[in-house]
Amino acid sequence: MSRKRLFDRGGKRGEEINMSPLIDMVFILLIFFIVTTVFVEETGVDVNKPQAASATDLEKNSILIAITENGNIVYGGKEIGISGVRPIIRRLYQKEKMPVIIQADRKSITDTVVRVIDEAKLAGAVSVSLATES
Repeated sequence: MSRKRLFDRGGKRGEEINMSPLIDMVFILLIFFIVTTVFVEETGVDVNKPQAASATDLEKNSILIAITENGNIVYGGKEIGISGVRPIIRRLYQKEKMPVIIQADRKSITDTVVRVIDEAKLAGAVSVSLATES
């Protein structure tokens, strides 16, 4: 780092450290960490998930689809319906192959859950999992 020499009134020499390069480096690191952060897109609805003894943790970078108690299918806070599952998964799979996690309410109808799993598989999803409470 460069140092500036200063003279005070008494004729003594002092040194000052230039802080500009340090501040520049901190801003560059801040930008790097912001750009490389992975954001998890939540479904936007609260789902009362069933419990399972064999539950395991999955990747944070995944496609989350929620099925509410009323049978509504939600992705990213918007209701997409059964017909919207396949196009969304296809579009997201073109960018990156991610697992699909279905967050089904414990009171949701099994037929709806099976249809969502089927649509995800038809869209090309290799890994389809059901979210549970651990």
